[in-house]
Amino acid sequence: MAPPAAAVEGGQAPQGRQQQPQGGFGLTGIIRMVVFWYFASKFFSPKKPSEPSALISNLFQKAQPLDMWLYISENEKFNDFGSESSLVWHETNIPYAVWGPESTRTLTLDYNPSESLKHNGSLYAHVFFAHSGFSPDPSDPEYQPQAAFGRTHPVVTFLPKSKADKKKSLLGSSPDSSEAQVTSKVVDEPEEDDDSKDDGPVEWVSYWKPNITINLVADFTQYPKTGVAPNIAPYLNIDPFTGNYYPIVYFNEFWLLRDKLIPLNETVTELRLNLEVGPISMTKWQLFLQIDQSFQIHRNYGSMLEGEADELKRVFLEGNPYLLAITMVVSLLHSVFDFLAFKNDIQFWNKNKSMEGLSAKTVVVSFFCQLIIFLYLLDNDTSWMILASSGIGCVIEFWKIGKAMRIEIDRTGRIPMLKLRDRESYVRNKTKEYDDIAMKYLCYVLFLLVAGFSVYSLMYERHKSWYSWILSSLTSCVYMFGFIMMCPQLFINYKLKSVAHLPWRQMTYKFLNTIIDDLFAFVIKMPTLHRLSVFRDDLIFLIYLYQRWIYPVDKKRVNEFGFGGEDDQAVAETDAAKEEEKKTN
Repeated sequence: MAPPAAAVEGGQAPQGRQQQPQGGFGLTGIIRMVVFWYFASKFFSPKKPSEPSALISNLFQKAQPLDMWLYISENEKFNDFGSESSLVWHETNIPYAVWGPESTRTLTLDYNPSESLKHNGSLYAHVFFAHSGFSPDPSDPEYQPQAAFGRTHPVVTFLPKSKADKKKSLLGSSPDSSEAQVTSKVVDEPEEDDDSKDDGPVEWVSYWKPNITINLVADFTQYPKTGVAPNIAPYLNIDPFTGNYYPIVYFNEFWLLRDKLIPLNETVTELRLNLEVGPISMTKWQLFLQIDQSFQIHRNYGSMLEGEADELKRVFLEGNPYLLAITMVVSLLHSVFDFLAFKNDIQFWNKNKSMEGLSAKTVVVSFFCQLIIFLYLLDNDTSWMILASSGIGCVIEFWKIGKAMRIEIDRTGRIPMLKLRDRESYVRNKTKEYDDIAMKYLCYVLFLLVAGFSVYSLMYERHKSWYSWILSSLTSCVYMFGFIMMCPQLFINYKLKSVAHLPWRQMTYKFLNTIIDDLFAFVIKMPTLHRLSVFRDDLIFLIYLYQRWIYPVDKKRVNEFGFGGEDDQAVAETDAAKEEEKKTN
């Protein structure tokens, strides 16, 4: 009887599985409900206020007078409070978390470095605060742990030594003075062993910090013992007896730029040290921390180079606040106009069906110019964001070539080659003839300019290699003589006596950007070549505007959107006829 029973159970099993979902949730459904309830109660239930016993607060009160001691020692751990030679600054009755003339103290002193400090030694500043009348020395009989606190900060920082300049005179000797020849020799000597030096350990150099700013953070927040924010927890100094925290001591180096650091070596005999102590608000302190953290993240991702953060801070330090506000507004407008110009440029070439009146050779030359700039940036270790932007520009310029000409692949040889063929709309009228004439004479001028500048760069400048010399020479020519690439289009406009074929929306936004670039050319420090490239665009756009003014609008020519002026006129005449017919009826 056993086998039939098993057979019956086996026959009923599929039916049971089909009816099970219609019954209840089952074990899986119950587990899902429990998990869902747990997470819902965690994230959506109202938070219970922490009990006073579960909160920690500041041990010091606002406006409480404090005494300060600042010791300088070559030891990271300090306990020699009786050393008068280590004590460099002492202040009394500093009101805590109060802004006023009494809360900010300054001192300038000269420090004589020791021999160990000159040879990559370390130096530390030990600052201690205590209630007025109390001592920060734990060995003092009247010492109270809850009445004194302190912090240690390095006065000397170590930075990697700048890599040796690999540039050299490619001709072997420079026609400059003997001093320039000596400099080139000094730079060229390590060139033989560059590979071994790159693989070796990094050499570090010690730098003296000329400014030490000590800020006491005005923070009286009551934090939960187990819920302190992660950006504040590392700075809290908790008293082990009471569980409360001491005032936060913040060594403010936000405005200490790298070029202000002083390298330490055997020739240094005296060092200037500027000291300052004062309060800082919680908001300002958090802002400084967030900005520094943001700069570090950008450097880690390669979107910001070393030194760019200092240049940005220098704008706020040395710039006029009104000029800075204008610059920020203008920068925003520049970004908007740049986006609109890019958008209309893509729309124009995407909808353009005819090359009549447009210079196809200028499109090809623009691609090669963009490619040269991309290779130059790649050779100079530029950040990946700028490289990506330049690379996308190369792709777009190549896409424009496909719109202006026909790209074909020639497979007759061993290596497939790209061939560019003119479109019919470009060949069947005078556009190709005028474009060839303009480009012919333009090539003569460009050849002389490029050759002359390349020879000058080879003789009087230093380069890493012949490849770098070619790229830098071509890039400089693109910046200096790039405006010549716009001349063929001006010549075609002059011969056709028309400018209706041009993408005027895109050119209008570019012209507005050029005006903004003119403003930046006077405000921001930039290379002379880039400054000249800004003003050369003004001249070209002024000629374009003059041509638009003197040449009449061709009603028969179709614009970039596929409509002509006669179409609008015909529609207007039809509407007028209908209105007259209605009035007659």
